[in-house]
Parts: sequence; structure tokens; C-alpha cells
Amino acid sequence: GTSLGLGRGHAGAGGMGAITAVTVNQSLLSPLNLEVDPNIQAVRTQEEEIKTLNNKFASFINKVHFLEQQNKMLETKWNLLQQQTMAHSNTDSMFESYINNLQRQLDTLGQEKLKLEAELGNMQGLVEDFKNNKYCQINKTTKNKKDVDEAYMNTVELESCLEGLTDEINILRQLYEEEICELQSQILDTSVVMDNSCSLDMDSIIAEVRTQYEEIANCSRAEAESVYQTKYEELQVQAGKHGDDPQHMKMEISNMNWNISRLQNKIEVLKGQRAPPEASIADAEQHGELALKDAKAKLTQLEAALSQAKQDMAQQLHEYQLMNGKLALDVEIATYCKLLEGKESRLESGMQNLSIHTKTTSG
Repeated sequence: GTSLGLGRGHAGAGGMGAITAVTVNQSLLSPLNLEVDPNIQAVRTQEEEIKTLNNKFASFINKVHFLEQQNKMLETKWNLLQQQTMAHSNTDSMFESYINNLQRQLDTLGQEKLKLEAELGNMQGLVEDFKNNKYCQINKTTKNKKDVDEAYMNTVELESCLEGLTDEINILRQLYEEEICELQSQILDTSVVMDNSCSLDMDSIIAEVRTQYEEIANCSRAEAESVYQTKYEELQVQAGKHGDDPQHMKMEISNMNWNISRLQNKIEVLKGQRAPPEASIADAEQHGELALKDAKAKLTQLEAALSQAKQDMAQQLHEYQLMNGKLALDVEIATYCKLLEGKESRLESGMQNLSIHTKTTSG
């Protein structure tokens, strides 16, 4: 606190009362230590400016307190001087000099006040800029959320398309297996083993089917030639035994020729039936691979877009936390402005009282 000492003494023949010196506690003039949390990296420059503003504001408040105390002390001394009966002295000039000094200090404080108000206006402008940036970030977040939703819908649609293509491939696979089974049922004493593994190696399947059909054709040709040769030999034997029946031998030969033609036609039909399944299998394999590659590429793009959107949202969340810190600083600045206005009104009222006393004594 500030200690004021006032007393009366006797000095000289005139008996004029002595005025004790004014003592001021120097701790009041030291700036207040108002610390702002420096943990927010993105607003460190603004925090340093706020610290400087706080220190100046605290110094201004201390000076205002000091001037108020000096004003009260001067009023007390002035009252004492009016009550005393003494000869003319140079105390008026001393007090005028002291008052002028205080007036200069007051003018200096007024200039510092204007400077602080300008800095406060700049800080408020920065806060407004941060608010506008916050709204822009909110709009960007909303837009990114819509993009993420659209990407998710596209992902779901691509997954459904992939499932549809997979089902189509499975249906075509079952259809080709049924056709192969029908071909197997048409060929007697012939078994075709299909590889139904999940890998669906179409090249090996086509090569195996081609090999089996070639084996069937060769076997049918060999069987027909064997049967023809056997019948021919039997007919020769029967011709030797039954030389009297040439008409019967001609009929047998005709029947054998007809059977040979029938078997050859059947072989050609089987070869013709083999070509469409091979082409369909190759087409389905190519179409399925292309669709699967396209779906995987789109899925990779969507996953990358989703990851980027998550990173953007995390960055915007960090920026929102910084905005909250700036809003708290804005509230603190507004509080300091109100305190500054109150101290200014008190200082102006004290200076008006001082000027009134001065005019009264000068008459």
C-alpha cells in the first residue's frame, strides 16, 4: 500500500506548520505479472502482443492509482495551507510546478491510452479475421463431409457392381459346367474331369477341354476304323462261306458305311459345340478381369480420398481449438477495455476536483 505522512511542527518565529514528505511504495509501480498460457503454438505471436498490452495496462492502472493518491495528498495539503496564517511564500509556485508535472504525466498517460486503444483495435481486427477464418473452415468441413458421403456412396455402388459381376461370373461358370456335363452324357465311356478350384485357371481348362475333345475324336475315329475293319474281315469270311449271298454282303457294307458317316458327323458336331463355350469362357474371363481391376482401382482412389478427408478434418479440429483460445483472449481484452474506461472516468473526475480547488485559492 501507499503510506502518506501528514503532521504539524514548529519552525522559526512565524510558527508555520511543516508538511511532511510524501512516501510512495515502489512495489505499486512494478508491472503486474499477468501470464497467458503459451502452450498454443499457432497463436504465440498474438499471445506475446497480449502480454505486452497487459503489462502496459497494468502500468497505466498503477500510475492512475498513484495520481489519485497524489491528488488526495495535495487536497489535504491545500486545506492545511488555507487554515494556516503565515506570510507570503513560494509554495504556490511549488504546487503549480508540481501540478504541471502531474499534468504532463497525465498527458503522457493519455497518449499511452490512445496507443493502447489503437493496439486493442488491431487485436480486435485480428480476432475478427480469425472468426471469419473459422466460418470458412466450417464451410470447408461441410463440403468435405459431403464429398466423403458421396465417396462412400460411390464405394457402396462399386461394391454392389462388383458383387453383381461376381454373381454373373458364377452363373456363367455354372452354365458352362452344365453344358460340359451334357457333352459328357452324350459321349459314352468318356469322362472329362473339370477343375473347379477357386482360382478358375481358364487357360488350363480350355487346354484340357481341347485335349479331351481331340482324344474323343481320335478314339471315335479309331473305333470306327476298327469296327469297319472287323466287319470287313467278317464279311470277307462270310463271303468265303456264303458265296451265294452277295446281296446280303452289300447291305452289310452299306450299313457300315452309314455308321462311319454317322460317327464322323457326330465328331464334327462335338467339335462345333466345343468352340462357343471356349469363346464364351475367354470373353467372360476377360470381362471379369477388366471389371475387377476397374473396381479395385476405384476402391483404392476412394480409400485415398477418405484418408485425405480424415486428415483435413483432424487439421480443422486443431484449428478450431486454436480459435477457442483466441475467443477466450478476446473476452479478456474486452474486460480490460471496460476496466480502462472505468479508471479513465475516475481520473477525469479527480482532475476536475483539483482544478476547482485551484480556482478557489487563486481568488
